[in-house]
Amino acid sequence: MVTYMEQNRLYNCPVDAILGVIGGKYKPIILFHLMDGTLRFSELRKFLPQATPKMLTQQLRELEADGIIHREVYPVVPPKTEYSLTDFGRTMSPVLNAMCEWGKEHMADKIRQDAV
Repeated sequence: MVTYMEQNRLYNCPVDAILGVIGGKYKPIILFHLMDGTLRFSELRKFLPQATPKMLTQQLRELEADGIIHREVYPVVPPKTEYSLTDFGRTMSPVLNAMCEWGKEHMADKIRQDAV
């Protein structure tokens, strides 16, 4: 068995490593929407109405700490914060696109099954 160590985290396989970064209730959804470009906190909240502001902030901070997203804070009133994918974060686009395609196919199959 091969083990990977990154930022004091031990991973037993590559899938474990990516789940360590994007595993979280809202992280994949955040990343999926950021693939289209920079978004403000309030725009992300619209995509995730079920997430509390505290939970969304926590997920964003974890993604930032892992170098996946960049947070830009503008010193204006009211505060303006924008989030975007880093170059490293953009390397996850193929994975997120594959997840999206799988979800579309699975949802279509589920709708067909439920209709029967």
